[in-house]
Amino acid sequence: MNPPVPTVLAELAGLMIRNAAPGVAPAERASDLGLSAALLGLAAEVWDRQAAILVEENRAVRALLGEAGEDADLRLSSLQATNNHLRAALIEAHAAAEAAGDTAREAAIWAELIAATERRKLSTAPV
Repeated sequence: MNPPVPTVLAELAGLMIRNAAPGVAPAERASDLGLSAALLGLAAEVWDRQAAILVEENRAVRALLGEAGEDADLRLSSLQATNNHLRAALIEAHAAAEAAGDTAREAAIWAELIAATERRKLSTAPV
C-alpha cells in the first residue's frame, strides 16, 4: 500500500489526538472521523492480504527472471524489500527484451504487470 499502512495509522493517530481537544468544530470533527473510518477500513483490507500479494508477485517475477527461490521471511518489510529488488531486476529485463526485440518476453512481462495491478485492486475500486 502506498503510503505504507504504518504511515497511515500514524496520521490517523494524530487526527484522533487533535479531535480529542474540546475546541474542535463539530463539522471538522465529523469530517476527520469519517476520513479516519474510511482509511482504517482500507488499511485493514490491504494489511490482511499484503503478504499473500507480495509472495504471489515475488514468485511470478522470479519465474519471469528465471530465478529460483522462495520467500522464507514472511514479514511484510522483508517481502516488500524482496519485491522492490525483483521489480528493479524486472525493469532491467524489460529494457533488455525491448532492445533485443523479444516481443514474447515483453508480452510476458506486461502480462505480469497487469496481473500485479489486478492483485492490488481494492474492493472499493470502481473498475
